[in-house]
Amino acid sequence: MSSPSSSDSAAPPTPSGTAQGASPKLPAGSVARYAAGSLATGGFATLPGLVLVYYLTDSLGVTALVAGLIVTLAKVWDVVIGPIIGGLSDRALARTGSRRGPMLVGVVGLPIAFVLMFAVPPGLSPAVSAIWVLVAFVAAATFFSMFQIPYISLPSELTDGYKERTRLLTWRVVVLTIAILLFGAGGPEIRDLFPNNQLLGYLIMAIAAAALLGVSLWIASTVAPRGTPTMAAHGGPRAFSLVHYREGLRALRDSQPFRALLATFMLQGLATGLMLAGAQYVATWVLDSQGAVTILFVSLIAPALLFAPVWRWIADRVGKVRTFRIASLLFLVATVVLIGMLLWPGMWILVPVGVAGAAYAGMQTMPMAMLPDVMSHDAARSGGGEARAGVFGGVWTAGETAGMALGSTTLALVLAATGYVESVASVTVTQPATAVSGITLAFSLFPALLMLASLATLRSYKLSERDIDPAAGSRP
Repeated sequence: MSSPSSSDSAAPPTPSGTAQGASPKLPAGSVARYAAGSLATGGFATLPGLVLVYYLTDSLGVTALVAGLIVTLAKVWDVVIGPIIGGLSDRALARTGSRRGPMLVGVVGLPIAFVLMFAVPPGLSPAVSAIWVLVAFVAAATFFSMFQIPYISLPSELTDGYKERTRLLTWRVVVLTIAILLFGAGGPEIRDLFPNNQLLGYLIMAIAAAALLGVSLWIASTVAPRGTPTMAAHGGPRAFSLVHYREGLRALRDSQPFRALLATFMLQGLATGLMLAGAQYVATWVLDSQGAVTILFVSLIAPALLFAPVWRWIADRVGKVRTFRIASLLFLVATVVLIGMLLWPGMWILVPVGVAGAAYAGMQTMPMAMLPDVMSHDAARSGGGEARAGVFGGVWTAGETAGMALGSTTLALVLAATGYVESVASVTVTQPATAVSGITLAFSLFPALLMLASLATLRSYKLSERDIDPAAGSRP
Protein backbone atom coordinates (compact mmCIF):
# COMPACT_ATOMS: atom_id res chain seq x y z
CA MET A 1 0.00 0.00 0.00
CA SER A 2 1.16 3.52 -0.67
CA SER A 3 1.98 5.88 2.11
CA PRO A 4 -0.29 8.84 2.82
CA SER A 5 0.20 11.75 0.49
CA SER A 6 -0.53 15.39 0.96
CA SER A 7 -3.23 15.24 -1.70
CA ASP A 8 -5.44 12.67 -0.02
CA SER A 9 -4.69 12.55 3.70
CA ALA A 10 -3.08 15.80 4.75
CA ALA A 11 -5.63 18.18 3.30
CA PRO A 12 -8.55 19.32 5.44
CA PRO A 13 -11.91 17.84 4.56
CA THR A 14 -13.98 19.67 2.01
CA PRO A 15 -17.32 20.89 3.39
CA SER A 16 -20.05 18.69 2.02
CA GLY A 17 -22.57 20.08 -0.35
CA THR A 18 -20.44 23.02 -1.46
CA ALA A 19 -18.72 21.53 -4.47
CA GLN A 20 -19.51 22.97 -7.85
CA GLY A 21 -19.81 20.39 -10.63
CA ALA A 22 -18.64 16.83 -10.31
CA SER A 23 -16.67 15.98 -7.19
CA PRO A 24 -13.01 14.97 -7.68
CA LYS A 25 -12.44 11.24 -7.97
CA LEU A 26 -10.77 9.71 -4.92
CA PRO A 27 -7.26 8.37 -5.65
CA ALA A 28 -7.15 4.58 -5.88
CA GLY A 29 -4.63 4.54 -3.02
CA SER A 30 -7.08 6.28 -0.70
CA VAL A 31 -9.86 3.85 -1.62
CA ALA A 32 -7.55 0.87 -1.08
CA ARG A 33 -6.26 2.12 2.28
CA TYR A 34 -9.75 2.86 3.53
CA ALA A 35 -11.04 -0.54 2.39
CA ALA A 36 -8.11 -2.26 4.15
CA GLY A 37 -9.69 -1.38 7.48
CA SER A 38 -12.55 -3.78 6.80
CA LEU A 39 -10.11 -6.69 6.80
CA ALA A 40 -9.78 -6.00 10.53
CA THR A 41 -13.40 -5.09 11.24
CA GLY A 42 -14.65 -8.18 9.41
CA GLY A 43 -12.07 -10.39 11.08
CA PHE A 44 -12.85 -9.18 14.59
CA ALA A 45 -16.57 -9.59 14.01
CA THR A 46 -16.16 -13.12 12.58
CA LEU A 47 -13.52 -15.08 14.47
CA PRO A 48 -14.64 -14.53 18.11
CA GLY A 49 -18.23 -15.18 17.05
CA LEU A 50 -17.15 -18.45 15.48
CA VAL A 51 -14.84 -19.94 18.13
CA LEU A 52 -14.95 -17.99 21.40
CA VAL A 53 -17.89 -19.77 23.04
CA TYR A 54 -16.51 -23.15 21.92
CA TYR A 55 -13.08 -22.16 23.34
CA LEU A 56 -14.70 -21.34 26.68
CA THR A 57 -16.81 -24.47 26.95
CA ASP A 58 -14.60 -27.13 25.37
CA SER A 59 -11.10 -25.92 26.28
CA LEU A 60 -11.52 -23.96 29.52
CA GLY A 61 -14.38 -25.88 31.12
CA VAL A 62 -16.68 -22.87 31.40
CA THR A 63 -20.40 -23.67 31.40
CA ALA A 64 -22.40 -22.77 28.31
CA LEU A 65 -24.58 -20.35 30.28
CA VAL A 66 -21.57 -18.42 31.58
CA ALA A 67 -19.92 -18.48 28.14
CA GLY A 68 -23.06 -16.94 26.63
CA LEU A 69 -23.17 -14.36 29.40
CA ILE A 70 -19.57 -13.31 28.65
CA VAL A 71 -20.40 -12.65 25.00
CA THR A 72 -23.60 -10.80 25.94
CA LEU A 73 -21.83 -8.56 28.47
CA ALA A 74 -19.20 -7.61 25.91
CA LYS A 75 -21.95 -6.67 23.42
CA VAL A 76 -23.78 -4.62 26.05
CA TRP A 77 -20.51 -2.82 26.79
CA ASP A 78 -20.20 -2.07 23.06
CA VAL A 79 -23.59 -0.37 23.10
CA VAL A 80 -22.76 1.64 26.25
CA ILE A 81 -19.34 2.81 25.08
CA GLY A 82 -20.37 3.72 21.51
CA PRO A 83 -21.76 7.24 22.11
CA ILE A 84 -18.81 8.11 24.37
CA ILE A 85 -16.24 7.11 21.77
CA GLY A 86 -18.25 8.94 19.12
CA GLY A 87 -17.99 12.10 21.21
CA LEU A 88 -14.27 11.53 21.75
CA SER A 89 -13.81 11.16 18.00
CA ASP A 90 -15.48 14.52 17.34
CA ARG A 91 -13.46 16.10 20.14
CA ALA A 92 -10.21 14.78 18.63
CA LEU A 93 -11.19 16.22 15.25
CA ALA A 94 -11.91 19.62 16.78
CA ARG A 95 -8.71 19.69 18.86
CA THR A 96 -6.22 18.23 16.38
CA GLY A 97 -7.89 18.45 12.96
CA SER A 98 -7.95 14.65 12.57
CA ARG A 99 -9.66 11.53 13.91
CA ARG A 100 -6.47 9.53 13.62
CA GLY A 101 -5.58 9.80 17.34
CA PRO A 102 -8.43 7.59 18.64
CA MET A 103 -7.91 5.24 15.69
CA LEU A 104 -4.26 4.71 16.65
CA VAL A 105 -5.33 3.73 20.18
CA GLY A 106 -7.34 0.94 18.56
CA VAL A 107 -4.47 0.06 16.21
CA VAL A 108 -2.17 -0.60 19.18
CA GLY A 109 -4.64 -1.98 21.70
CA LEU A 110 -6.85 -4.34 19.69
CA PRO A 111 -4.16 -6.84 18.59
CA ILE A 112 -2.83 -7.10 22.15
CA ALA A 113 -6.28 -7.60 23.69
CA PHE A 114 -7.20 -10.07 20.96
CA VAL A 115 -4.21 -12.29 21.79
CA LEU A 116 -5.00 -12.07 25.52
CA MET A 117 -8.52 -13.41 24.86
CA PHE A 118 -6.97 -16.72 23.78
CA ALA A 119 -3.95 -16.69 26.09
CA VAL A 120 -5.49 -18.09 29.29
CA PRO A 121 -2.66 -19.88 31.18
CA PRO A 122 -3.12 -23.65 31.61
CA GLY A 123 -4.27 -24.81 35.02
CA LEU A 124 -6.57 -21.92 35.92
CA SER A 125 -9.98 -22.78 37.30
CA PRO A 126 -13.00 -22.32 34.99
CA ALA A 127 -14.16 -19.33 37.05
CA VAL A 128 -10.82 -17.52 36.80
CA SER A 129 -10.56 -18.43 33.12
CA ALA A 130 -14.01 -16.94 32.50
CA ILE A 131 -13.03 -13.68 34.21
CA TRP A 132 -9.78 -13.54 32.21
CA VAL A 133 -11.63 -13.92 28.89
CA LEU A 134 -14.35 -11.45 29.91
CA VAL A 135 -11.84 -8.72 30.80
CA ALA A 136 -9.82 -9.31 27.63
CA PHE A 137 -12.95 -9.39 25.44
CA VAL A 138 -14.30 -6.16 26.92
CA ALA A 139 -10.89 -4.52 26.39
CA ALA A 140 -10.80 -5.79 22.80
CA ALA A 141 -14.32 -4.48 22.18
CA THR A 142 -13.31 -1.07 23.55
CA PHE A 143 -10.18 -0.82 21.40
CA PHE A 144 -12.18 -2.01 18.39
CA SER A 145 -14.70 0.79 18.92
CA MET A 146 -11.86 3.32 19.26
CA PHE A 147 -10.96 2.46 15.68
CA GLN A 148 -14.33 1.55 14.20
CA ILE A 149 -16.35 4.64 15.15
CA PRO A 150 -13.91 7.20 13.68
CA TYR A 151 -13.44 4.85 10.73
CA ILE A 152 -17.09 4.92 9.71
CA SER A 153 -17.08 8.73 10.05
CA LEU A 154 -14.30 9.15 7.47
CA PRO A 155 -16.25 8.80 4.17
CA SER A 156 -18.06 12.10 4.77
CA GLU A 157 -14.64 13.76 5.15
CA LEU A 158 -12.78 11.96 2.38
CA THR A 159 -15.20 13.02 -0.35
CA ASP A 160 -18.34 15.08 -0.78
CA GLY A 161 -19.25 13.14 -3.92
CA TYR A 162 -22.54 11.24 -3.75
CA LYS A 163 -21.38 8.53 -6.16
CA GLU A 164 -17.78 8.56 -4.92
CA ARG A 165 -19.01 7.48 -1.50
CA THR A 166 -20.77 4.53 -3.11
CA ARG A 167 -17.51 3.61 -4.84
CA LEU A 168 -15.57 3.93 -1.58
CA LEU A 169 -18.01 1.84 0.44
CA THR A 170 -18.38 -0.80 -2.28
CA TRP A 171 -14.72 -1.70 -1.97
CA ARG A 172 -15.06 -1.68 1.80
CA VAL A 173 -17.80 -4.32 1.53
CA VAL A 174 -15.68 -6.37 -0.91
CA VAL A 175 -12.81 -6.46 1.60
CA LEU A 176 -15.26 -7.09 4.45
CA THR A 177 -16.55 -10.17 2.64
CA ILE A 178 -13.02 -11.41 1.97
CA ALA A 179 -12.26 -10.96 5.67
CA ILE A 180 -15.26 -13.06 6.69
CA LEU A 181 -14.08 -15.88 4.43
CA LEU A 182 -10.42 -15.55 5.43
CA PHE A 183 -10.88 -15.43 9.20
CA GLY A 184 -13.91 -17.73 9.26
CA ALA A 185 -12.11 -20.51 7.39
CA GLY A 186 -8.44 -19.80 8.18
CA GLY A 187 -8.71 -19.30 11.94
CA PRO A 188 -10.05 -22.77 12.77
CA GLU A 189 -7.58 -24.32 10.30
CA ILE A 190 -4.63 -22.78 12.18
CA ARG A 191 -6.10 -23.92 15.51
CA ASP A 192 -6.53 -27.47 14.27
CA LEU A 193 -2.82 -27.72 13.37
CA PHE A 194 -2.27 -28.46 17.09
CA PRO A 195 -4.74 -31.28 17.87
CA ASN A 196 -2.79 -32.45 20.92
CA ASN A 197 -2.55 -29.00 22.53
CA GLN A 198 -5.76 -27.05 22.06
CA LEU A 199 -4.67 -24.08 24.16
CA LEU A 200 -1.52 -23.66 22.09
CA GLY A 201 -3.56 -23.96 18.90
CA TYR A 202 -5.88 -21.16 19.99
CA LEU A 203 -2.93 -18.98 21.00
CA ILE A 204 -1.13 -19.41 17.66
CA MET A 205 -4.40 -18.71 15.86
CA ALA A 206 -4.87 -15.51 17.88
CA ILE A 207 -1.30 -14.32 17.24
CA ALA A 208 -1.65 -14.85 13.48
CA ALA A 209 -5.02 -13.11 13.42
CA ALA A 210 -3.78 -10.23 15.59
CA ALA A 211 -0.84 -9.59 13.26
CA LEU A 212 -3.22 -9.28 10.32
CA LEU A 213 -5.57 -7.11 12.36
CA GLY A 214 -2.78 -4.73 13.35
CA VAL A 215 -1.46 -4.27 9.81
CA SER A 216 -4.89 -3.61 8.30
CA LEU A 217 -5.86 -1.23 11.12
CA TRP A 218 -2.69 0.81 10.68
CA ILE A 219 -3.07 1.03 6.90
CA ALA A 220 -6.63 2.31 7.25
CA SER A 221 -5.64 4.87 9.89
CA THR A 222 -3.27 6.55 7.43
CA VAL A 223 -6.17 7.71 5.26
CA ALA A 224 -7.71 9.89 8.00
CA PRO A 225 -7.63 13.52 6.74
CA ARG A 226 -5.63 16.10 8.66
CA GLY A 227 -7.22 19.54 8.87
CA THR A 228 -7.12 22.66 11.02
CA PRO A 229 -8.10 22.39 14.71
CA THR A 230 -11.25 24.33 15.55
CA MET A 231 -11.28 24.03 19.35
CA ALA A 232 -8.83 24.93 22.11
CA ALA A 233 -7.13 22.03 23.87
CA HIS A 234 -9.16 22.58 27.02
CA GLY A 235 -12.52 22.95 25.25
CA GLY A 236 -15.36 20.48 24.87
CA PRO A 237 -16.85 17.92 27.26
CA ARG A 238 -14.79 15.61 29.43
CA ALA A 239 -13.78 12.24 27.99
CA PHE A 240 -16.44 10.34 29.94
CA SER A 241 -19.48 12.55 30.20
CA LEU A 242 -23.25 12.21 29.88
CA VAL A 243 -22.97 14.98 27.30
CA HIS A 244 -22.03 12.33 24.74
CA TYR A 245 -25.29 10.46 25.33
CA ARG A 246 -27.28 13.69 25.13
CA GLU A 247 -25.56 14.49 21.85
CA GLY A 248 -26.46 11.05 20.53
CA LEU A 249 -30.12 11.52 21.45
CA ARG A 250 -30.06 15.00 19.92
CA ALA A 251 -28.65 13.60 16.68
CA LEU A 252 -31.50 11.09 16.55
CA ARG A 253 -34.04 13.83 17.30
CA ASP A 254 -32.68 16.34 14.77
CA SER A 255 -32.06 14.05 11.78
CA GLN A 256 -35.11 12.25 10.41
CA PRO A 257 -33.04 10.57 7.65
CA PHE A 258 -30.69 9.18 10.32
CA ARG A 259 -33.59 7.75 12.32
CA ALA A 260 -35.03 6.09 9.22
CA LEU A 261 -31.70 4.67 8.07
CA LEU A 262 -30.68 3.43 11.52
CA ALA A 263 -34.05 1.76 12.14
CA THR A 264 -33.81 0.03 8.75
CA PHE A 265 -30.25 -1.13 9.35
CA MET A 266 -31.03 -2.42 12.86
CA LEU A 267 -34.04 -4.42 11.67
CA GLN A 268 -31.99 -5.93 8.86
CA GLY A 269 -29.11 -6.58 11.27
CA LEU A 270 -31.54 -8.47 13.51
CA ALA A 271 -32.76 -10.50 10.51
CA THR A 272 -29.27 -11.44 9.29
CA GLY A 273 -28.04 -12.01 12.85
CA LEU A 274 -30.92 -14.41 13.44
CA MET A 275 -30.03 -16.36 10.28
CA LEU A 276 -26.31 -16.48 11.07
CA ALA A 277 -27.00 -17.69 14.61
CA GLY A 278 -29.38 -20.34 13.28
CA ALA A 279 -27.14 -21.66 10.50
CA GLN A 280 -25.50 -24.37 12.62
CA TYR A 281 -28.88 -25.54 13.91
CA VAL A 282 -30.27 -25.72 10.36
CA ALA A 283 -27.25 -27.75 9.26
CA THR A 284 -27.53 -30.19 12.18
CA TRP A 285 -31.28 -30.66 12.58
CA VAL A 286 -32.80 -29.74 9.20
CA LEU A 287 -30.08 -30.93 6.80
CA ASP A 288 -28.91 -33.72 9.18
CA SER A 289 -25.26 -32.76 8.71
CA GLN A 290 -23.28 -30.75 11.23
CA GLY A 291 -20.59 -30.11 8.62
CA ALA A 292 -23.12 -28.56 6.22
CA VAL A 293 -22.73 -25.28 8.10
CA THR A 294 -19.55 -24.63 6.10
CA ILE A 295 -21.44 -25.08 2.85
CA LEU A 296 -24.18 -22.75 4.08
CA PHE A 297 -21.54 -20.22 5.11
CA VAL A 298 -19.82 -20.25 1.72
CA SER A 299 -23.17 -20.17 -0.11
CA LEU A 300 -24.05 -16.98 1.75
CA ILE A 301 -20.70 -15.16 1.56
CA ALA A 302 -19.35 -16.06 -1.91
CA PRO A 303 -22.27 -14.42 -3.80
CA ALA A 304 -21.89 -11.32 -1.61
CA LEU A 305 -18.27 -11.02 -2.74
CA LEU A 306 -19.26 -11.28 -6.40
CA PHE A 307 -22.25 -8.96 -6.28
CA ALA A 308 -20.89 -5.99 -4.29
CA PRO A 309 -19.59 -4.26 -7.49
CA VAL A 310 -22.88 -5.07 -9.22
CA TRP A 311 -24.86 -3.17 -6.59
CA ARG A 312 -22.55 -0.18 -7.04
CA TRP A 313 -23.20 -0.27 -10.80
CA ILE A 314 -26.95 -0.34 -10.17
CA ALA A 315 -26.75 2.48 -7.60
CA ASP A 316 -24.88 4.74 -10.02
CA ARG A 317 -27.83 4.41 -12.40
CA VAL A 318 -30.94 4.32 -10.22
CA GLY A 319 -29.73 5.82 -6.92
CA LYS A 320 -28.77 4.42 -3.53
CA VAL A 321 -32.22 4.34 -1.95
CA ARG A 322 -33.84 2.49 -4.83
CA THR A 323 -30.93 0.06 -4.99
CA PHE A 324 -31.18 -0.54 -1.23
CA ARG A 325 -34.88 -1.28 -1.66
CA ILE A 326 -34.22 -3.73 -4.52
CA ALA A 327 -31.58 -5.61 -2.48
CA SER A 328 -33.91 -5.75 0.53
CA LEU A 329 -36.78 -7.09 -1.58
CA LEU A 330 -34.50 -9.76 -3.05
CA PHE A 331 -33.46 -10.84 0.46
CA LEU A 332 -37.14 -10.92 1.47
CA VAL A 333 -38.02 -13.20 -1.45
CA ALA A 334 -35.15 -15.56 -0.54
CA THR A 335 -36.29 -15.87 3.09
CA VAL A 336 -39.89 -16.50 2.03
CA VAL A 337 -38.72 -19.33 -0.26
CA LEU A 338 -36.76 -20.84 2.65
CA ILE A 339 -40.04 -21.42 4.52
CA GLY A 340 -40.37 -24.41 2.17
CA MET A 341 -37.90 -26.24 4.46
CA LEU A 342 -40.91 -27.02 6.65
CA LEU A 343 -42.17 -29.45 4.01
CA TRP A 344 -39.11 -30.26 1.87
CA PRO A 345 -35.85 -30.07 3.83
CA GLY A 346 -32.79 -30.56 1.65
CA MET A 347 -29.73 -29.05 0.02
CA TRP A 348 -31.91 -27.10 -2.41
CA ILE A 349 -31.92 -24.35 0.21
CA LEU A 350 -28.40 -23.41 -0.91
CA VAL A 351 -29.97 -21.63 -3.90
CA PRO A 352 -32.13 -19.17 -1.89
CA VAL A 353 -29.28 -18.83 0.64
CA GLY A 354 -27.03 -17.80 -2.26
CA VAL A 355 -29.65 -15.29 -3.43
CA ALA A 356 -29.79 -13.92 0.11
CA GLY A 357 -25.99 -13.60 0.05
CA ALA A 358 -26.09 -11.63 -3.20
CA ALA A 359 -28.74 -9.35 -1.70
CA TYR A 360 -26.75 -9.01 1.53
CA ALA A 361 -23.94 -7.25 -0.35
CA GLY A 362 -26.37 -4.54 -1.42
CA MET A 363 -27.89 -4.36 2.06
CA GLN A 364 -24.42 -3.62 3.44
CA THR A 365 -23.06 -1.34 0.72
CA MET A 366 -26.02 1.00 0.36
CA PRO A 367 -26.63 1.99 4.02
CA MET A 368 -22.89 2.39 4.57
CA ALA A 369 -22.79 4.72 1.55
CA MET A 370 -25.93 6.55 2.71
CA LEU A 371 -24.66 7.19 6.25
CA PRO A 372 -22.02 9.78 5.19
CA ASP A 373 -24.75 11.46 3.12
CA VAL A 374 -26.81 11.76 6.30
CA MET A 375 -23.82 13.23 8.12
CA SER A 376 -23.22 15.77 5.36
CA HIS A 377 -26.89 16.72 5.23
CA ASP A 378 -26.91 17.29 8.99
CA ALA A 379 -23.74 19.40 8.77
CA ALA A 380 -25.19 21.53 5.95
CA ARG A 381 -28.41 22.12 7.90
CA SER A 382 -26.68 23.00 11.15
CA GLY A 383 -23.77 24.92 9.67
CA GLY A 384 -21.49 23.01 12.03
CA GLY A 385 -19.13 21.39 9.53
CA GLU A 386 -18.50 17.72 10.28
CA ALA A 387 -18.56 18.19 14.06
CA ARG A 388 -21.22 15.53 14.73
CA ALA A 389 -19.95 12.78 12.44
CA GLY A 390 -18.44 10.94 15.40
CA VAL A 391 -21.69 11.20 17.34
CA PHE A 392 -23.56 9.71 14.40
CA GLY A 393 -20.92 7.00 14.10
CA GLY A 394 -21.17 6.13 17.80
CA VAL A 395 -24.96 5.84 17.74
CA TRP A 396 -24.79 3.85 14.48
CA THR A 397 -22.26 1.38 15.90
CA ALA A 398 -24.33 0.95 19.07
CA GLY A 399 -27.46 0.29 17.01
CA GLU A 400 -25.65 -2.13 14.69
CA THR A 401 -24.23 -4.06 17.65
CA ALA A 402 -27.62 -4.20 19.38
CA GLY A 403 -29.34 -5.46 16.23
CA MET A 404 -26.86 -8.27 15.61
CA ALA A 405 -26.74 -9.25 19.30
CA LEU A 406 -30.53 -9.51 19.47
CA GLY A 407 -30.40 -12.06 16.64
CA SER A 408 -28.81 -14.65 18.94
CA THR A 409 -31.15 -13.68 21.77
CA THR A 410 -34.21 -14.11 19.55
CA LEU A 411 -33.01 -17.53 18.41
CA ALA A 412 -32.52 -18.63 22.02
CA LEU A 413 -36.07 -17.55 22.86
CA VAL A 414 -37.45 -19.46 19.86
CA LEU A 415 -35.54 -22.60 20.84
CA ALA A 416 -36.78 -22.39 24.43
CA ALA A 417 -40.38 -21.81 23.35
CA THR A 418 -40.38 -24.76 20.95
CA GLY A 419 -38.90 -27.31 23.36
CA TYR A 420 -35.36 -27.61 22.04
CA VAL A 421 -33.42 -30.35 23.89
CA GLU A 422 -29.90 -29.37 24.93
CA SER A 423 -27.09 -31.91 25.08
CA VAL A 424 -23.47 -32.38 26.06
CA ALA A 425 -20.64 -33.81 23.97
CA SER A 426 -20.97 -37.46 22.88
CA VAL A 427 -24.63 -37.60 23.92
CA THR A 428 -27.17 -38.14 21.13
CA VAL A 429 -30.61 -36.59 21.51
CA THR A 430 -33.72 -36.44 19.37
CA GLN A 431 -35.33 -33.07 18.85
CA PRO A 432 -39.13 -32.73 18.94
CA ALA A 433 -40.80 -31.74 15.68
CA THR A 434 -41.77 -28.40 17.22
CA ALA A 435 -38.09 -27.54 17.83
CA VAL A 436 -37.09 -28.39 14.25
CA SER A 437 -39.99 -26.28 12.98
CA GLY A 438 -38.89 -23.45 15.28
CA ILE A 439 -35.36 -23.60 13.84
CA THR A 440 -36.77 -23.50 10.31
CA LEU A 441 -39.01 -20.52 11.02
CA ALA A 442 -36.21 -18.65 12.80
CA PHE A 443 -34.14 -19.04 9.63
CA SER A 444 -36.92 -18.04 7.22
CA LEU A 445 -40.26 -16.59 8.35
CA PHE A 446 -38.98 -14.40 11.17
CA PRO A 447 -36.23 -12.78 9.04
CA ALA A 448 -38.85 -12.26 6.30
CA LEU A 449 -41.11 -10.39 8.72
CA LEU A 450 -38.19 -8.27 9.91
CA MET A 451 -37.32 -7.43 6.29
CA LEU A 452 -40.91 -6.32 5.69
CA ALA A 453 -40.65 -4.01 8.69
CA SER A 454 -37.34 -2.63 7.43
CA LEU A 455 -38.87 -1.80 4.04
CA ALA A 456 -41.54 0.18 5.89
CA THR A 457 -38.94 2.26 7.77
CA LEU A 458 -36.90 2.74 4.59
CA ARG A 459 -39.92 4.44 2.94
CA SER A 460 -39.46 7.39 5.30
CA TYR A 461 -35.87 8.00 4.13
CA LYS A 462 -36.14 10.93 1.69
CA LEU A 463 -32.58 12.13 0.98
CA SER A 464 -31.61 12.11 -2.68
CA GLU A 465 -28.49 12.95 -4.65
CA ARG A 466 -29.72 16.52 -5.17
CA ASP A 467 -29.99 17.02 -1.41
CA ILE A 468 -26.33 16.04 -1.01
CA ASP A 469 -24.86 17.48 -4.22
CA PRO A 470 -26.90 20.46 -5.49
CA ALA A 471 -24.91 20.48 -8.71
CA ALA A 472 -26.13 16.97 -9.59
CA GLY A 473 -29.34 18.27 -11.13
CA SER A 474 -27.46 20.45 -13.59
CA ARG A 475 -25.19 17.67 -14.86
CA PRO A 476 -26.20 15.49 -17.78
